[in-house]
Amino acid sequence: MDMPEELLQPSLISQRFRGFLPVVIDVETGGFNSGTDALLEIAAVILEMDSQGYLQIKESFSKNIEPFPGAIVEQSALEFTGIDIYDPERNAEDEGEALREIFQPIRREITETGCTRAVMVAHNAHFDLGFVNAAVERAQIKRNPFHPFSCFDTSSLSGLALGQTVLAKACQAAKIDFNNQDAHHALYDTTKTAELFCTIVNRWKDLGGWPND
Repeated sequence: MDMPEELLQPSLISQRFRGFLPVVIDVETGGFNSGTDALLEIAAVILEMDSQGYLQIKESFSKNIEPFPGAIVEQSALEFTGIDIYDPERNAEDEGEALREIFQPIRREITETGCTRAVMVAHNAHFDLGFVNAAVERAQIKRNPFHPFSCFDTSSLSGLALGQTVLAKACQAAKIDFNNQDAHHALYDTTKTAELFCTIVNRWKDLGGWPND
């Protein structure tokens, strides 16, 4: 059976990032140490590229997570994020199950776009990547869709493109609405980080960047 022609051609997004699918992630945690502190929230935003080569948000997912057994949860972290880990309405899940559910649509998008794997986009990305990698190891997840160490850090990118490294100020410089009262919730921060990343990448395209033919 012949494959449809559009499936035989490499997708634009797979060409843009050397076969990597950029997926935006934000985590909220019980502290700063990925090996000992709890992962409390995770959100993911999958991006897509239109026929003109512009990035945009496609879909988003989020999970509230139960602290793993023995995890440290600093009170200062809860005060900063406003998370109540004892709230039954959080509907928190085991971190392994939450990650497996988050990873499913990412893997599907990798396949559909002809990419080789996902690359994490995050604000101060190595923080988020460290917590995801630690949780993957604890849960013994064998098929982590993300590259283990490569990432796109919107803090660095916005420092270069916009002269700002704080997410709220970078969004303001990019003329993206940002409500500080909603910040430090994984889904909100992920969405704003995704908007920021798309803005920077699309602006680079308009300035004569990729594709440069």
